[in-house]
Amino acid sequence: MRCDALRNSLRNTIPAAVRVPLIALGWLLLISLLHYQLNFQSKGSRPIVHMGYMPVITNMAAPLLDYASQEDSDIRFSALKFASFAEMAEALRDGNIEAAFIIAPLAIVLKQQGEDVKVVYIGNRHESTLVARADLQARSISDLAGRTVAVPMRYSGHNLSLRQLAESNHLGDTVKIVEMNPPDMPAALISGSLDAYFVGEPFAARTLQNGQSHSLFYVEDIWPDFICNVMLVKQSFIDAHPKLVEQLVQGAVRSGLWAQDNLASAAEIAASYWNQSPELVTYALTTPKHNRVVFDRYIPKADELKQMAKLMVHYELSQSDDIEGLVDDRFAQEASLYGIEGIDTILPPTCTRTANP
Repeated sequence: MRCDALRNSLRNTIPAAVRVPLIALGWLLLISLLHYQLNFQSKGSRPIVHMGYMPVITNMAAPLLDYASQEDSDIRFSALKFASFAEMAEALRDGNIEAAFIIAPLAIVLKQQGEDVKVVYIGNRHESTLVARADLQARSISDLAGRTVAVPMRYSGHNLSLRQLAESNHLGDTVKIVEMNPPDMPAALISGSLDAYFVGEPFAARTLQNGQSHSLFYVEDIWPDFICNVMLVKQSFIDAHPKLVEQLVQGAVRSGLWAQDNLASAAEIAASYWNQSPELVTYALTTPKHNRVVFDRYIPKADELKQMAKLMVHYELSQSDDIEGLVDDRFAQEASLYGIEGIDTILPPTCTRTANP
C-alpha cells in the first residue's frame, strides 16, 4: 500500500512532460549498466575481451588465450567461434565483439567502408593449402582449367592468390572460383561438388589425411609471407581500453611463440575448441615437417597490406588501394617475449594474478 501511495504521489507531483524523459533516462542507464556488465565484467569483476575467430590455425591464438585466461588472470579473453568471416565482420561492426581474427582483405574492405578499424597483429603465416580431388590426378594449376575451386570468400588472400596463379598461367576465367565457408569444403569435395579448394588448415588436412585429396600447392610456395588472417580492433576500443588491447596483442604474440615449441599441446587445446581431433590438427601443423607454420612474423606492416589492396583493385574487388590508417603496429612491436614456458605463461605478466603471500 505504501509503494502504491508513493507511486501515485509521484504521478501527481511530477508532470508527464518531465516524468516520461526521466523514465527513458532510467531505462538508458539500466541498459548501459547491463551492457557494461556483459562486456567488461565477470566473476570477480574481471574485464572480458570477446574475440571472434574461425577454427583455423592462423587464429590459434584465440583458443589458447581463452584456455589460459579461464581461471588465474585479471582479464578474461573469451573466444567466440563464427561460421563465416562475414558474420564476424558484422559482429565487430555492431560492437558484439571487441576483437576479430579476420581474413586480411576483408579488414581492408571494412576500413574502406568507413569503419575506423586497426590491424594490430598478424596471425600465424604459411598455413594454407590448395588441394584437389585425388581422382583428378591434377599436378598443376593448368589441370584445374574448367574445374570448380572453392575459396573462403571473394575478399580472401586465397582468392587473390588463385587469380594470380590463373593469370600467370594464361588460364583466363577457365578456373571457376566459388565462395564457400571453410568447414563445408571437405564434404563438398568428397561429394564431388568441388574439384579443389584453397583454404587455411586444418580444413585441407581433413581430405589430405585420408587420401581423398592431394596437395597441389602450399601457399608459401606461391606467395612467400602470405597473410591469411589479422587481428582487427576498433579505434574506439583502443582509445577507451588501451591496456586491454596491449595485453590482448601481447598474449596473442606469446601464444604463438609458445605453440611453436609445443605443437602437440597447442594442437590438443585448439582441437578441443574446434571439435576436431588432436591428430588432425597436429598433422596440419607438421605437414610438411619443416617450417610449415610461421609463428614469429606477427608484426603488421602497411606495405604488405598495401600489396594486397593493389591486387584487390587489379581483380576488381575494390576501387581503391587506400589503406591509410589501417595498421597500428605499436602493440605487437612492444610485446614482451620473455618468460614463455608453460601455457599459463602466455598471458602478459601484468595480466596474471599474483599468488597470495
